[in-house]
Amino acid sequence: MLAYVLRRLGYGCFVVLGVLFFLFALFFLVTTPDDIAQRALGEKAMPQVVERWKENHGYNRPLWPGPGHATDNLLVDHFQKMLTFEFGNSDADGVPIRQRISEGVLPSLLLTVPMFVIGIGFGIGISLFVAFFRETYIDRLGVFVSVLTMSIPLLLYIIGGQFLLGKMLRWFPVSGFDLHPGVLARFLALPVLVGVLSSLGSDVRFFRTVFIEEIFKDYVRTARAKGAGEMRVMTGHVLRNAMIPVVTNVVMAIPFLFTGSLLLEAGFGIPGLGSLTVEAIQANDFSTLRAMVFLGSLLFIFGQILTDIAYTWVDPRIRLE
Repeated sequence: MLAYVLRRLGYGCFVVLGVLFFLFALFFLVTTPDDIAQRALGEKAMPQVVERWKENHGYNRPLWPGPGHATDNLLVDHFQKMLTFEFGNSDADGVPIRQRISEGVLPSLLLTVPMFVIGIGFGIGISLFVAFFRETYIDRLGVFVSVLTMSIPLLLYIIGGQFLLGKMLRWFPVSGFDLHPGVLARFLALPVLVGVLSSLGSDVRFFRTVFIEEIFKDYVRTARAKGAGEMRVMTGHVLRNAMIPVVTNVVMAIPFLFTGSLLLEAGFGIPGLGSLTVEAIQANDFSTLRAMVFLGSLLFIFGQILTDIAYTWVDPRIRLE
């Protein structure tokens, strides 16, 4: 397995280099340094001010390597910054981007980790319950409610939760964030609840389909013929043998817990990495946005490798070679 992991890491390095080149083309060919400077300063900024801004932010260098500037160009600078995680300073206010990222990781994790754990627990539990009563009114009601919750946009969940539970019932703050242990749970309860409810429908539909597919297989009929109870069949056989697609869905989501939730953090005023990304988009902060896109792609590649390794844990028959 070690050889397989090392080979996948090697492939992942080539993918990262490709992503970096595509990211450079996306940011510096579609949008030129002059466009970046004018969006930061305003369309009416004088040419001298634009040139000074480009010089202060390092955008006055050539895009590609060439005679006399083989290393002093934007392409080499882009790869150096991304690969060493020295992302430079924000185009909007000059604050180091790595400092912003380190400050936003904890608020994002405090939101996404409880939301992820609670959502997976409820999703698997409800899916097993609905699959147990397959082809009954309980199953049909579960599918109907799942499709209904999937059809509601996340923004509507946020507005509805803030209005009903925050403004009318006054159970939770409408928005805000405070790391003090005495009030942290009150600030996080509403966004976690909204995040779980908004994703529960898709999780239940996916897990229910997987479980029902397993229920009709021969080993389940054999277990019932040997006298195994329904609870043991559902949890000890169906759930265990359905773990491959479940793990694929779960493990791939773990790396993205670090990047936060854009809409939830922006809607509830949580200063995490999701809010950082939204603010970078609004402020035309291309340096910060470029760093966040790179981190997201890096975490995705890591999630794929982690998923393959997790397969061997849930199914000993799988060998990574």
